[in-house]
Amino acid sequence: LLSGGETVGSSNMEDDVSLKFRQQLLLIDENLVAEDVAALKFLCTDLLPFKKLESVKSAVDIFQLLMAEDYLNEEDTFLLAELLYRIKCHSLLRKLGYTKEKVQECLHEKGRVSPYRQMLYELSENITNEMLKDIIFLLQNCLPKRRMTLSALELLILLEKQGLLSQNNVQMLEEVCMKVSPDLLETINCYTKAKVCNIPSFNVLWSDYKHTGEKVLELIWDYVGTFILFIVTAYAYSERIIWRGKKILCCFPLSLKENIVVSSSVRFALSAEMTSYKMDGPHRGFCLVINNVNFDRSLQKRKGSCKDAGELKRVFTWLGLVVKTYTDLTSQEIKDLMRTWQHLQDHKDSDCFICCILSHGESGAIYGKDEELVSIRMIMSHFTAKQCPQLAEKPKLFFIQACQGKEIQCPVYVEADAQIPDLSSMQQSISPSESIPEEADFLLGMATIDGYVSFRHVQQGTWYIQALCSKLQLLVPRGEDILSILTEVNEDVGRRVDRLGTKKQMPQPAYTLRRKFIFPIPRDPPPS
Repeated sequence: LLSGGETVGSSNMEDDVSLKFRQQLLLIDENLVAEDVAALKFLCTDLLPFKKLESVKSAVDIFQLLMAEDYLNEEDTFLLAELLYRIKCHSLLRKLGYTKEKVQECLHEKGRVSPYRQMLYELSENITNEMLKDIIFLLQNCLPKRRMTLSALELLILLEKQGLLSQNNVQMLEEVCMKVSPDLLETINCYTKAKVCNIPSFNVLWSDYKHTGEKVLELIWDYVGTFILFIVTAYAYSERIIWRGKKILCCFPLSLKENIVVSSSVRFALSAEMTSYKMDGPHRGFCLVINNVNFDRSLQKRKGSCKDAGELKRVFTWLGLVVKTYTDLTSQEIKDLMRTWQHLQDHKDSDCFICCILSHGESGAIYGKDEELVSIRMIMSHFTAKQCPQLAEKPKLFFIQACQGKEIQCPVYVEADAQIPDLSSMQQSISPSESIPEEADFLLGMATIDGYVSFRHVQQGTWYIQALCSKLQLLVPRGEDILSILTEVNEDVGRRVDRLGTKKQMPQPAYTLRRKFIFPIPRDPPPS
């Protein structure tokens, strides 16, 4: 009997582990957008049968295929961790028990995505929509006659199918990239040289060793005895700039003297670059204010929100931005608006871009007037360097005034920007760091931490927006940078309580800014 009990107990434990594992996979799936799924499919091309991959519609489908091929199970999740690392979904790694640094440490020994597949994916990330059109035009005689809309990844797969591109033959790709944008050759050259030299450290993302600036990046191959040294000697544009303790060079063992010389020169170059964003262009930039007050069904009217919208317009106009206000937009209208501003050519002469959204919300999303959710990450992704090249390397600030959790009961004079209908099935915790795109030059200012409500006075406006506007007017003339200002906003809002002393709120910023963001001091006095 004891033996049987132990067997049943063991079986139940295994079932619990399996259930928890699959729940984690579902949670990861729900945090991936269509572009992420396409990237995962591409990176798995060498691991899974292509016919099966063609039928994939979601990340869960990919997970099922990986489990069927024994690439993924409860005891070994590294391949999935590697895939999430490759597509820059670093915030999801912790759901598998990994960190970005831990994955990097294990890649050399356990990495399964080939350097060739990595190179193609990195290349696709740098191909803008305009470049893609030019490439398709140049290759039109090699592509099917029927007209089709292709993404960069789909184009690469098609070239592989037709035998025009392979691990040992990237000549056509090199020729096309040279004609369209010679900068694209950088990634291909890194792959071909590493392949010739059989360099194992290429398993670490090449983009992790790229830094930005105004000069052209040069990759110098310096032979030191029998070792090869990679040194970034200048700085170039990059869609993902990492300043958080990343290694700034990748090398085989050097002598002590050589290491000292290299480290000193790179440190000096980095310190010179780590200054402030340029804010002296022809135009300061645009500020969008989306103010959703009225809703179609069960969500309450957001009384006092017009006070916030008016204050944002006054303050950001004072700071030199052109402010455009939009009221009561549906979820589709918000998406359409983002696409419109994404393609605005005037961004080219702007210093920055700011977007403020005032609405009801849930974890990682805001509501349209039609009470449909719009992902904050999806909104911000329209302005990545790839999707909006005119704003590449320029700061992009998003301020979200909306609840990030369930509605709570509040006194009449204070309301919660939260949902009313029962949407428990959509309740998944998403932190600001998961909403923000995995690349440089973004800041996301959230009115509250994930899972909690934010408060709005029906006459005076929201605690967060009023504090933000107040601190901007007070601290910009003192030359304070935006992160210092948001720290003061946190302090201000954190001190506030409702009349009964039972309701509090704490804002939360997340950012990938590479430099300090400092508004030039306006000539005119603050508007209020």
